[in-house]
Amino acid sequence: MLELRPNCETCDTDLPNGGPISYICTLECTFCADCTENNHNGTCPNCGGNLVLRPTRPAVYITKYPQSTKRVLKKA
Repeated sequence: MLELRPNCETCDTDLPNGGPISYICTLECTFCADCTENNHNGTCPNCGGNLVLRPTRPAVYITKYPQSTKRVLKKA
């Protein structure tokens, strides 16, 4: 089950479930579209994996499996 982290690890922008600006790597490192494209060139700065558009958790499951509230922010 994806954690669906609530923010970009680089700039701390909020990333709601279903937003078209959320990208993740295979380890669930999470970034906004701007940081993915302009800072990281589509590659996770933590693990080196590719960043892909994060899937949306369907509304029927979001109540049972809510988005994480734990914010992750990497120091530059």
